[in-house]
Amino acid sequence: QVQVAESGGGLANPGASLRLSCAVSGLPLPHKAIGWVRQVPGKEREGVACISTTDGSTYYSDSVKGRFTISMDNAKNTVVLQMDNLEPEDTAVYYCAASLGSLYSTNWYRLHLYDYWGQGTQVTVSP
Repeated sequence: QVQVAESGGGLANPGASLRLSCAVSGLPLPHKAIGWVRQVPGKEREGVACISTTDGSTYYSDSVKGRFTISMDNAKNTVVLQMDNLEPEDTAVYYCAASLGSLYSTNWYRLHLYDYWGQGTQVTVSP
């Protein structure tokens, strides 16, 4: 059974940190990339960060570069998004998504390339 499960969302003050985790299991084939995507109500989903699970390359959107860090454990089954210096504009539902194909700097933000998605976790940044 395919499972893509996010955890770790919640409420944070501006400037604070939150840590999101994504556990992936049961895929029919090995994943090659895992990404984090967020969505604000009424807006399109936006790619936030992605990590290649084959070579560890990481990619970030301009809006979070320098504040968010994506990493994976040695077993490559858990991916963490460390979010520092949070801003109110980071408020969104955050989704984890796994790709069976390789993703690169030129295409990681193309959301149709992700094959399996989690249910999402809410992150709210507010004073």
